[in-house]
Amino acid sequence: MISSLVNAQAGLPTSREQALILEFEQVGIADVPLVGGKNASLGEMIQQLASQGVNVPNGFATTAYAYRRFIESAALQEKLRTLFADLDVDNVESLQQVGRQRDR
Repeated sequence: MISSLVNAQAGLPTSREQALILEFEQVGIADVPLVGGKNASLGEMIQQLASQGVNVPNGFATTAYAYRRFIESAALQEKLRTLFADLDVDNVESLQQVGRQRDR
């Protein structure tokens, strides 16, 4: 499995909570905190529909842990906090303005 290879190469334990990627066939709807809703839904569809002959493309999810680890290793926490401090997610102009900003 690709997830075992990627996680082992990163020198990480193979626990699901600290995996960098998980294959869709390894996740289901209960794994939303690990891989997000869309990825968990794809895993759920594979688990529930494959036996009924429905073809769902296989793949893998980058985990929330991998995202947090990247942000930490790239020292982006403070930059992101500053960037998002005044963001109004209900205001399209605010979203566009923040989205256009480059490294401060």
